Amino acid sequence: MIIKTSLVRILSFGFARGMCLYPFVLIGKETEITQQLLTHERIHLRQQMETFVIPFYFWYFLEFLIRFIQYRNFEKAYRNISFEREAYYFESQGEYLSNRKKYAWTGFLNQAHPIVN
Repeated sequence: MIIKTSLVRILSFGFARGMCLYPFVLIGKETEITQQLLTHERIHLRQQMETFVIPFYFWYFLEFLIRFIQYRNFEKAYRNISFEREAYYFESQGEYLSNRKKYAWTGFLNQAHPIVN
């Protein structure tokens, strides 16, 4: 379910245009809903289902902390979380989810895929 809300800005400290809080996709009130944004957030829905939702958030936060120590930059740390790397890498491929392998995000834990700047 897609919900347009100003909560996105609050929960993301003004950083994100959208976010996925299973089973909801929250989109900022002023944000245009595009296919690319929906694909990105639907990839996160799939990731959350695979990790049984609550562990997703723990992993996400822990990996963010590790990436922040690694890069010493908030945006670079966020964009290089394995979940985000997969979502950004495939967000422009609308058919990706129909062919996506389970736990595909684990392939983005190391440097096998390009770092997102």
